[in-house]
Amino acid sequence: MQINAAIQLLPLITAGNKYDLIDAAIVLIKNSGLHCRVCPFETVVEGEAKEVYKLIEQIQNETLKAGCDELLINIKIHAANRNLSFEDKVKKFE
Repeated sequence: MQINAAIQLLPLITAGNKYDLIDAAIVLIKNSGLHCRVCPFETVVEGEAKEVYKLIEQIQNETLKAGCDELLINIKIHAANRNLSFEDKVKKFE
């Protein structure tokens, strides 16, 4: 089943530039093959639940490996007994 997830990475303690870590996470998302939309405060993805959860774990692991000592990941997930598309949710407003 296809789900939607909004992912917001908040690096807390890092020796480097926090925005570089966020940018690297966005690259991971874009390279994941999942449909995504980058927004000012979070990035929204849609795909099979297993793949979305795998991506979230990858973002966590890669951000910690990249020099971030502590992070928060805020996640909003919309799941249903049908495939979900964020395009269906926003097309009437575009």
